[in-house]
Amino acid sequence: MEYYKKTDLMKIIDTNTKDLHNRIDMQRHILTAVIEKNIKRAEICPDCIFSDCPHKKRLRDVLTEAIGILEDTKKAFKSKRLEVLRKKLIQVLAESG
Repeated sequence: MEYYKKTDLMKIIDTNTKDLHNRIDMQRHILTAVIEKNIKRAEICPDCIFSDCPHKKRLRDVLTEAIGILEDTKKAFKSKRLEVLRKKLIQVLAESG
């Protein structure tokens, strides 16, 4: 059996308590949004209000990659539509910050 020091156990308890508080805040946020704005459940990603949301990280990674590809190829493909798309992606990435 693994031995834990008292300080290690306190750190675990603190981390778990913070996580529980974050989840309670998340539920309050979701319920408030649903009541005030009549948002459908499918429009809410509960994990996304956490800074370490895996969905948000994946989206940011893909957006960054797409922007990079569009930036690298903008001279080869002189397309106004691709330029507009690239700028929209940059804006979305900046807003998700």
